[in-house]
Amino acid sequence: MNICKKCLIRDMAEKSYTENLKSYMQRIDENIKVSEQEYEKRLSICKQCESLLSGMCLKCGCYVELRAMTKKQKCPNIPNKW
Repeated sequence: MNICKKCLIRDMAEKSYTENLKSYMQRIDENIKVSEQEYEKRLSICKQCESLLSGMCLKCGCYVELRAMTKKQKCPNIPNKW
């Protein structure tokens, strides 16, 4: 799949940018990822948060499924949550 590096998300078809995001997440180095159990725990916390809207965090603008995946990331709303 060719990825246009100069495209904005708004210029891509919704399916295309969703697929690009999923593909990117699959290629993240395993050494920087949290365990699957920790990842699911983080996502369950995000799903209960009032700052979650359409998969994005209203506090920082990130895709929560991507942010929750890596060890160095913290919850931008309440840093000690995860």
